[in-house]
Parts: sequence; structure tokens; C-alpha cells
Amino acid sequence: MLTQDRHGKILELISNKGSVTVSELCDVFGASESTIRRDLAALTAIGKINKVRGGAMLLSQEFLNREETINKKVNANYAAKSKIAAYASSLIRDDDYVFIDAGSTTFLLACAITNTKARYITNGIAHAQELAAKGCRVTVLGGELKRSTEAITGVVAATNLQQYNFSKAFIGINGITEKQGFTTTDMEEATIKAVAMERSFVSYVLTDASKFGKVSAVTVAPIDASCIICDRCTDPEIQSKTVIKEVDAT
Repeated sequence: MLTQDRHGKILELISNKGSVTVSELCDVFGASESTIRRDLAALTAIGKINKVRGGAMLLSQEFLNREETINKKVNANYAAKSKIAAYASSLIRDDDYVFIDAGSTTFLLACAITNTKARYITNGIAHAQELAAKGCRVTVLGGELKRSTEAITGVVAATNLQQYNFSKAFIGINGITEKQGFTTTDMEEATIKAVAMERSFVSYVLTDASKFGKVSAVTVAPIDASCIICDRCTDPEIQSKTVIKEVDAT
């Protein structure tokens, strides 16, 4: 394969997955590590990617200003999200008081939950329906319904949240960088996420690798405000700031 063609394929892979490792690229292209490392260095030099230890990721300045519908988001990177959701569900204990944020990976968490003894609070309409169908005790926050994400947001919802003290909170997010922290596209949704983190003994951001290196309009919290459950994180700066659980999505 010509170098230019390989570069194009590498950019496509990183765009789709958020980040890749050198070993993954060696397997995909049947190339040596030295060749792949030269490719990554060249693409970094022309401002296409960020080369990090052991691989590469999307540029941190990639900016997201549009929110996809919940159906589109669930289908994107479905295999990775399902593994993340399955691991997150295993953390829930009988005596937990759990907040589940609106979002695609958190919806898959609601689908994966088998513990019906814990108590659940959510601002996601689809999440509440899924939990109720399982026989779980679930409370839905009051507030304004955002049509695209089917999330309850607004001042009423944020005030409602202040009544609770959670043992665990599972949060969805749009972008993660070391500098901007956890970010999302909407101020009102950001407020709900931030309050839930503050009111929880421990919080977990559920994210697939595509969210790393992306920035949305509103910062929810700094990196050290939450643990991260993901399929893969290759950014050493983020790894140094908080607890990260990588779930094998293969």
C-alpha cells in the first residue's frame, strides 16, 4: 500500500474510533512498528492527529456543536458501549442509591441492569421506562424535556436533584480532554451532570474512545471529578488525572 493511501486509512480509523494503538495499526496494515510510528509522526507534523505514547488520537481541538438523537447515538460504537454498560451494571449493589444520566451508553446501562433492589433516579425517559419494565424502583426528575436526547433538564430538574445523596452516579458525556475536562453541548444538561456528580459519593463517566480528544461547548467538570469507564484511553495526560477502567470491547 502506498504511504499516502495508508495515511488516509489511518485518519479514517482514528476518526471512527477516537484513538488507535500502534499495535492495532500494525495488525491492520501488516506494517512494522517503525513504519507506523513514522506515519503517526508525519500526520502529527501536518496537524491531522495527536501522537501519544503507544498510539494516536483525534486532535483535542475538534469541536462538537451538534447533539445527535438518542437513537443515532446508541447505534454508534454499539459493541464498545455495550461492554462498558455491562461492566458498569456489575458495580451496582443492593443498597445503592443510583443516579443514571440521560445518554446513549447510560441507556445501554439501564438495559444491562439486573439488580432490582437498588433505588434508581434518572433524567432519561427511555432509561426510566427500561428500568420500570424490569421491576426496578425508579424516580424520574421533573423538568423540561429535551426532544433530541429525551433528557429532562432545566432549573426544576437541577433543584430536584439537590434533594438526593447518591452512592453512585453514572454520567454520559460528549467530549473529554485534559484541558477542558468533561464537556457537553447544552448548558442545562451540563448543570444536571455537574450537580449529580457533586451529590454522589462516587461518579463514573461512561464513554467509548471516540469521545476522547473532543470538546463541546460547556464544561461539566474537570477530569479528576469522576472515574472513567471506557473501552480504551491512550492519552497519558488523562490517565494521570483520574481512575480509568478500560473494558475490553473485542
